[in-house]
Amino acid sequence: MPTIYRTPEIDIEDTGVVAEIQDLRDSLALMLRTPRRWTSGMRRTTQARAIQGSNTIEGYTVSDQDALAAVDDEPPLTADQRTWSEILGYRRMMTYILRMAPEPGFAVDSQTLRSLHFMLMEHDLSVDPGRFRPGSIYVRDDAADVTVYEGPPSETVTELVDELVGSLRTDGTDTLVDAAMAHLNLVMIHPFKDGNGRMARALQTLVLAQDRVLEPTFSSIEEWLGKNTDDYYRVLAVTGAGAWNPQNDAGLWIKFNLRAHHMQAQTLQRRFDEADRTWVALDELITRFSLHSRVADALFDAVRGLRVVRPTYVKQSGVEEQTASRDLRGLVSAGLLEAHGQTRGRYYTASGALRELGEEIRADRPALADPYPWLIVELRRRAGR
Repeated sequence: MPTIYRTPEIDIEDTGVVAEIQDLRDSLALMLRTPRRWTSGMRRTTQARAIQGSNTIEGYTVSDQDALAAVDDEPPLTADQRTWSEILGYRRMMTYILRMAPEPGFAVDSQTLRSLHFMLMEHDLSVDPGRFRPGSIYVRDDAADVTVYEGPPSETVTELVDELVGSLRTDGTDTLVDAAMAHLNLVMIHPFKDGNGRMARALQTLVLAQDRVLEPTFSSIEEWLGKNTDDYYRVLAVTGAGAWNPQNDAGLWIKFNLRAHHMQAQTLQRRFDEADRTWVALDELITRFSLHSRVADALFDAVRGLRVVRPTYVKQSGVEEQTASRDLRGLVSAGLLEAHGQTRGRYYTASGALRELGEEIRADRPALADPYPWLIVELRRRAGR
């Protein structure tokens, strides 16, 4: 009997989907290698969406603006203290992963995982951050008042984690598949008192980052998983069947993850195309209204539906506070931004021609193509709902 979940054989359909994903990732990598003015802004919002997505799965929901505040190291607008502590812990862990995992020689062992967990959970010492759980663990569905998963005995955790990290050092079928299996095994082992889901998703991103095909920030599927939480839980439930069952087939799990990669890559490609189109239009607006070119980043955020705040604008433009205030007032006078709130709580949103531009681009947005059009229906059938 296997001691951890084994990688299933991928079929012809999976092989075709993997090839399509690799083509999409190569195309995205090529776009990122060519200098573009939107790259830093896209990197920033992509990291924010990943942080937001992974934490939403666990019930720690923050607005788009607060997710960006976490990336920008600014205070939140609406998040409560507990939620913000969770968000900052995740940001701290992911910043380490995104910076260090691509480095040559970076290796993952049991202590690496324990250190990452400490970064994630150090704000809550009651869950023993950085230590494996000493006893049994159960996952509850509070709404249904039932236990949906029981992890393996605590005395097996160290051995199972060692086997998991050992499997990361062997040549697998494909990095996308290897990363998905690392995710599955860690979340099923459930080695910590808390934070296991976020740790597993972060480990998947870590493995993908070591592939070095696509910049780590753009390799993550955490945003997609966060937007498809119910199906994510369903595939885990179908695969695990409520307990530690490493003999179970992980084929559906692999397909679910490949689908997520395919859909996320399409989403990024669409955003990149929209960003190119947006910047051409912004140049025209800046010329039409005789604006300084430094306001472009603020307009780029606003046209995508984000709030513009003065502290972020100061960082982006490198100007003094007084100049930033004057620039933002000028954008309001031009009818491109609308001011909300007073003094320190003031923020700006797209208005007039800028808002129309955003609406036009979103209206032209093409639909995504599902590489497994049958999968979600089958998943829900097997889950009984």
